[in-house]
Amino acid sequence: MTENMKALFIIVNAGFSEQIVEVVQNHGARGATIIPARGTGKKFVKVLGIQYEPEREILLSVVEEDIALKITADVKENYGKNTPTNGLCFILPVADYMFKNE
Repeated sequence: MTENMKALFIIVNAGFSEQIVEVVQNHGARGATIIPARGTGKKFVKVLGIQYEPEREILLSVVEEDIALKITADVKENYGKNTPTNGLCFILPVADYMFKNE
């Protein structure tokens, strides 16, 4: 079972994580961990001479590969670049390590 598991990371603009959690759960994931983040990309805005760094949220969920692929396709199509969510996804393999008492 663990050979098929993937760590799914979804990065969205702050305030949209609940929408993405709903998408993730609708595709069969049990849930996600939401991590607040701060962007350091080129999309800085200056307000009254103060540089504003966009707030982001990272959702992490460990799911089976087929579920991860469905979620990434949905996020790309409906919540990706050029949307208010500005979502980005990537998938990493999950390794299962067993430690034996010595």
